[in-house]
Amino acid sequence: MSTKILIIGACGQIGTELTQKLRSIHGTDNVIASDIRKLNVPVVNDGPFEVLNALDFNQIESLIEKYEITDVYLMAALLSATAEKNPAFAWDLNMNSLFHVLNLAKAGKIKKLFWPSSIAVFGPTTPKNQTPQFTIAEPTTVYGISKQSGERWCEYYHNIFGVDVRSIRYPGLISYTTLPGGGTTDYAVDIYHKALSDGTYECFLKEETTMPMMYMDDAIRATIEIMEAPAEKIKIRSSYNLAAISFDPKEIAEEIKKHIPDFTITYEPDFRQKIADSWPASIDDSSAREDWGWKHDFDLAEMTNIMLENLKK
Repeated sequence: MSTKILIIGACGQIGTELTQKLRSIHGTDNVIASDIRKLNVPVVNDGPFEVLNALDFNQIESLIEKYEITDVYLMAALLSATAEKNPAFAWDLNMNSLFHVLNLAKAGKIKKLFWPSSIAVFGPTTPKNQTPQFTIAEPTTVYGISKQSGERWCEYYHNIFGVDVRSIRYPGLISYTTLPGGGTTDYAVDIYHKALSDGTYECFLKEETTMPMMYMDDAIRATIEIMEAPAEKIKIRSSYNLAAISFDPKEIAEEIKKHIPDFTITYEPDFRQKIADSWPASIDDSSAREDWGWKHDFDLAEMTNIMLENLKK
């Protein structure tokens, strides 16, 4: 039986590039994109697309049956900064959409499920440097609480019902193809846009705020690699730590100045500073590297070069 994929939240920051990559691997007709609204974007126009409410169990089930779906990637979520403005809806969307796909997998309607977690599962009591795979996780944001709870449910559904669910804890993700989506780490996307358009950037974090980051191509590859790995290699069914590079706003600004010498940055920390302070500065992802062979490709210098080159176009 061929792989048939449904991506829920395909128009989001990760979903957009994930959809395009999966279509290049499995064929356009075998990857069905879906989102809450129909936007005029390539993932909608270049292949099968369905308007889908991630909170509607019957609608998800209907699409899975209609397209004979084998694998689901649940990418719909309200991110950290946005979730703090609407906690009740964030909890509803982030948790109940997960329950819907877990229960469909439990019922045998789908074979394999990917659900993204985040470094937001960690909190101020977590060791900040080289945060271990198994450690204290006391998140202080709605987003983090929902992701921590989701990890526990994923592990439970695997252990009790045999659901083949796979997950990674994304760090901050940086891409030139999609705009910032309401995350605390999104300054590291916005800064490239403002560097080119304005020559200056006002950062909502302090200059020494170090956080784990990753270029989007690495994140997409990690997502596909964990889904393609043999089941016996996936030894952690909550979520894997994933790492590439860590830097602070001052370091990314210095890298940009190598390309745009007159670029300037100022700092006006807002409510997102408290969120960032509760997260790790660097991540130990040795479990992912040992279990299913993860390794990153992009460093800060290479990522900056790619971001500025492509945003200029």
